[in-house]
Amino acid sequence: MNVFLEQNPGVDRDSMFVDDYEFGAYNNVGFGVADFSDKEKMKSVTITAPDLGFGQWMSYLGNTMKLSPVDKITWGEIPEGVLRLGGTFVVRGDDVKYQWSDRIPGDHPDIEEVLEIAEREVVEQKKKGEKLFFGLF
Repeated sequence: MNVFLEQNPGVDRDSMFVDDYEFGAYNNVGFGVADFSDKEKMKSVTITAPDLGFGQWMSYLGNTMKLSPVDKITWGEIPEGVLRLGGTFVVRGDDVKYQWSDRIPGDHPDIEEVLEIAEREVVEQKKKGEKLFFGLF
C-alpha cells in the first residue's frame, strides 16, 4: 500500500482498504479469476493501454510486482493474485450506484461514464451534507 500511495499522492491513506492473500473482499463482491479458455469472452473485450508518458510508464513497470497481490512466486507458475480480476464501484452511503467487474485483466469500464456518475453522486452528497469517501479495488 505504501508504494501505491507514494505513486498516487492524491489518495488519502485513511480511505484505503487492503485485502489479504485469501482474497475475501474480492470474493464477497463477486470478482473472479481470469479464465483465458473462454475465447468468446476474450473477443468481446477491447483492451486499451492507459495514456501515460514515458516516465509514468517506467514508474508503472518498475512498480508492477510491488503492487501486485502476490504473496510468493514459484518459477513456472502464475500466482493467483496476478489472475485475480478487479472492478470499479461508485458507492454513496450504503448504495452501490455503479458496479463494473473486469472480465479479463486489462478490461475496464468507460471512465467518462464512471466519472459522470461519481460527480453526480458528489453533488448529491454535498447537497445533503454527507461525508465523502474514495476507494479503489
